[in-house]
Amino acid sequence: MSAQVSVAATARLHLGFLDMNGGLGRKFGGLGLSLDAPTTRLTLTRAVDNHVEGPEQTRAAELLARAQAALAPGAAHRLVIHEAIPAHSGFGSGTQLALAVAAALRRLEDLPHDAAADAALMSRGARSGLGAGLFVTGGLVVDGGRGPLTQTPPVIARAEFPEEWRVLLVSDPAAVGLHGADEREAFVALPPSSAADSGELCRLVLMQALPALAERALAPFGTAVARIQEVVGDYFAPRQGGRRFTSARVEAAVDRLTREGATGGGQTSWGPTGFAFVESDSAARALVARLDAEARADGLHISIHKGLNRGARIDAVYARLA
Repeated sequence: MSAQVSVAATARLHLGFLDMNGGLGRKFGGLGLSLDAPTTRLTLTRAVDNHVEGPEQTRAAELLARAQAALAPGAAHRLVIHEAIPAHSGFGSGTQLALAVAAALRRLEDLPHDAAADAALMSRGARSGLGAGLFVTGGLVVDGGRGPLTQTPPVIARAEFPEEWRVLLVSDPAAVGLHGADEREAFVALPPSSAADSGELCRLVLMQALPALAERALAPFGTAVARIQEVVGDYFAPRQGGRRFTSARVEAAVDRLTREGATGGGQTSWGPTGFAFVESDSAARALVARLDAEARADGLHISIHKGLNRGARIDAVYARLA
């Protein structure tokens, strides 16, 4: 039996929903990518009473109690959050924390791993299965949206993200993405998208983005992501001050990155974080060298990341038998 379990789960980019129309009986669907950072890292051990410490400890305590009630009734644990993905930045922080807590409890209590079930248990994945899918496999995944019988939207495709490509993130510490009740209200208030827009988005994924990844062709991949972001950004603009981006400063910085040679610029989820893609680490470093001073003057931060082609790390330490 495990004496201690550690979990490390990384951020994801939400590159866009695919079908906000729902005319075929399923809604949402999405395209997402695992990143090498930022990361949520936690450790779980058995204890006499529940004790939670570290960043996001209030949220983590609630998640632990929910997981215990379903998976280990009557048990108590010590949960230490060593670091946490920044909340409300478009990285899927809440889902990764919830899945990490549940996965740690399952491993500690010798229960089978089931991220899809845990997403439903922890009230994640109401609109997207990307968080659960990427928690398991990493890489770039497509989820099939939510139908009338869906528990957690299923992953219907996965691709390796090229090792040599880089992702540039543009962060705005002064802005916060839509979340909580405001996010739920936004999805209720927005009308269904057109069938034509949904058809274009699905075609872009199936016939451009995924084949480009298979052939390691950055230009068509970036073109597909950029167009997905335009369509999705226009749809959500009424809830983002009339813009495709939550942060106007991030929007300007991403535009500058793409004019200077990056591709596929956009905003992850509700932002405020923006992104763009380049073909190599050297190209990424050259772009950052040219634009970093201007970004910092605007209160922004540009960072370089890799795609992560594996899921969360779940490591157990076992007690020695006497």
